[in-house]
Amino acid sequence: MDKKLAIVFPGQGSQTVGMVAELAQDFPETKRYFEQASDILGYDLWKLVNEGPEIELNLTEKTQPALLVASYACWNAWLNAGGVKPDVLAGHSLGEYSALVAAEAIQFVEAVKLVSLRGKYMQEAVSEGKGAMAAIIGLDDGRIEEICAEISVENEVVIPANYNSIGQVVIAGNTEAVDKAIKLANDAGAKLAKVLPVSVPCHCPLLEPASKQLAAVLESIQIQVPTIPVINNVDVAFYSDEKSITEGLVRQLYSPVRWVETILKMQETGFNTVIECGPGKVLIGLIKRIDRNLKLAAIYNKESISAALKM
Repeated sequence: MDKKLAIVFPGQGSQTVGMVAELAQDFPETKRYFEQASDILGYDLWKLVNEGPEIELNLTEKTQPALLVASYACWNAWLNAGGVKPDVLAGHSLGEYSALVAAEAIQFVEAVKLVSLRGKYMQEAVSEGKGAMAAIIGLDDGRIEEICAEISVENEVVIPANYNSIGQVVIAGNTEAVDKAIKLANDAGAKLAKVLPVSVPCHCPLLEPASKQLAAVLESIQIQVPTIPVINNVDVAFYSDEKSITEGLVRQLYSPVRWVETILKMQETGFNTVIECGPGKVLIGLIKRIDRNLKLAAIYNKESISAALKM
């Protein structure tokens, strides 16, 4: 079997103040990407990422372009250091946009605008305090799905939002429904069931209004067939054309992220190495719990890139 390389990109939750400081020291073009994004956004993204305040960086509307640009900078640093292009790309939630930019399906400048608006629409779709997300660890997927189905009614819903790793699912929906699900999960023997510190309940039906706004913006953006295959979050399938990308990104807002299945699909089709490209090591931690046979690395500065190149 040929050895195959996959590169994956992180989503929200991986951001930290100073997350590209080391990278920029060795790859000066990093700052240029942030300057480009700042011109588009109308505020100094480089300053925000390096100096904070953290509370502002964690605003969904600003987190999304910050992570996209940071991941794009890591991707280009990898290529400039002699890293090979992978056989497949994928991204967790927001990270799928980074994957599509790396695959040249969406231009970098267009993606910056797009994710900024995506964050804005998401924030506006649900009033503060009306939606929540919670992590549940130690129950199987089927039991969590049963709990969500038992609680959900027409005006109060909760669904599995992220199938992150074996035994770890994040749920999202109306705050009261999420609270009820936490209680039932604890009663069912969950090792952990707790609310996450997020301002938007991602990947659930509450974001359907945002998806309609995002669809209108996507209509105005030129999208190309990816030059590197990209696995999408919603169907765990390879994007085949421009239409499938548009539809996938729209549906992704209110549909679960099927991350476990994404990694298993890579393993089943012959991939033996997965590199996380972007700030932090969140995805590497999740992937270890999905398939311990994969060779894993994270690239976010010169030292980590050098280690990945040797691997």
